[in-house]
Amino acid sequence: MATTNLRDRVVVVTGGARGIGAATASAFVRAGAKVAIGDVDIAQSELTAAEIGCWWGEVDVTDRASYQCFLDSVTDALGPLGVLINNAGIMPVTPAVEESADSIQRQLAINVAGVIYGTQLAMERMGPRHCGHVVNVASAAARMGFGGVSTYTATKFAVAGFTEAVALEAAASGITFTTVYPGMVRTELSAGLSDHWLLRTCAPEVVADAIVEAVRRGRRSVYVPRRLGPLTAVYGLLPARARAAAMGLLGADHRMLDGDGDVRRSYDSRISEGLQN
Repeated sequence: MATTNLRDRVVVVTGGARGIGAATASAFVRAGAKVAIGDVDIAQSELTAAEIGCWWGEVDVTDRASYQCFLDSVTDALGPLGVLINNAGIMPVTPAVEESADSIQRQLAINVAGVIYGTQLAMERMGPRHCGHVVNVASAAARMGFGGVSTYTATKFAVAGFTEAVALEAAASGITFTTVYPGMVRTELSAGLSDHWLLRTCAPEVVADAIVEAVRRGRRSVYVPRRLGPLTAVYGLLPARARAAAMGLLGADHRMLDGDGDVRRSYDSRISEGLQN
């Protein structure tokens, strides 16, 4: 399989101020790329960019005009967009029946519309050059539902479906696509949630390295850790009752809701103030 040289390619990572985004930006810097991170958290973006040695800018992915302005600024500063990583996302944990309308709308705006806007804007820029790569970060929750994060699960199913469809649509464009399916990752999104013997958490750096390798090799789908690939494939082949029984054994109906409430409240407070990762 041919590999892509990442040296001096312009790579943009949304939600890049912390977590998977910051780890991914750092991994691309080490690979020799010219990296830009975008986030609504200006103070943290500046700190992260200084730490890893990359460009940064403010972007609200829910606002298409803001996203467009951000990418224009990246082009002015670093050159034509080569790789876009739509990573910004939020994950409130709450029983579905209790979730507020604002929480639902914010997840749809950040996790779904933000990915669609970013993909559109990237394709507009990459299409005339007949090259480029878009990475959309979904979740293992896009393949298996988990109680307590029903809306989040729905948004990640949407990201997976959208990327699958747009990759077909753009097959002759020269633009390639990757969907990333991380399991539980040790970031603020999973703060306060307990580990599991089968679905163990991994470090954001593991996801970051997998994303870099996916772009290098043009991989269409990436599961992190890799064992999630065959696990979700088998799960998808099971009849509905067997899937429900299997997830019940994993505690998927309640595990997310059993996390440390104080830790989760700290995260939920931040996302209510505009955080996008």
